[in-house]
Amino acid sequence: MFTGIVEETGRITAFTPGAEAWSMQVEAQVALENLTVGDSIAVNGCCLTAARFDANHLWFDVLEETRRLTNFKSLNVAAPVNLERSLRFDGKVGGHFVSGHVDGVGLIEVFEQRGKDYFLTVRAAAGSGRYLIHKGSIAIDGISLTVAETEGDRLSVWLIPHTLAVTNLKSKKVGDEVNLEFDLLGKYVEKLLQRRA
Repeated sequence: MFTGIVEETGRITAFTPGAEAWSMQVEAQVALENLTVGDSIAVNGCCLTAARFDANHLWFDVLEETRRLTNFKSLNVAAPVNLERSLRFDGKVGGHFVSGHVDGVGLIEVFEQRGKDYFLTVRAAAGSGRYLIHKGSIAIDGISLTVAETEGDRLSVWLIPHTLAVTNLKSKKVGDEVNLEFDLLGKYVEKLLQRRA
């Protein structure tokens, strides 16, 4: 479980196919603090298990299914990735509850400065609009954000300078893919209502 408050932006240093899984090597600092093999780390909002690490790098095993269903398929060496260690029970909850189970990939349609602020519009997969709620929460590449506008399967958010400074969004552009995780509560409510019907 995560909060969507990105702790640092790491950098992909290798991403290669192996006999059983892809191996993703990420350069990091904060994510390495008090790390144990087997710990969960959100990478662009996708929960991965730390398979090994050294003083400057983490290694993750990435299944082909995970790569196919996330924006990992478009990541190259040197790509920045958002990193967050799993939630601790003695820690703060500053964003919203994020499971690290990516629901799908969205496409950036608008990313522009409006006055002093930045405005981002993402088109989610067809039919995803039912999970988008004005002023609700969404995780974009693992970043907890508040939905400012919705239209069908599109959502828009406003970005504060801090978010741009500490996440990989500063390197994104129109046409790029981002991982999306819709609010967990909405998905549970939908499932419960379907069972009642």
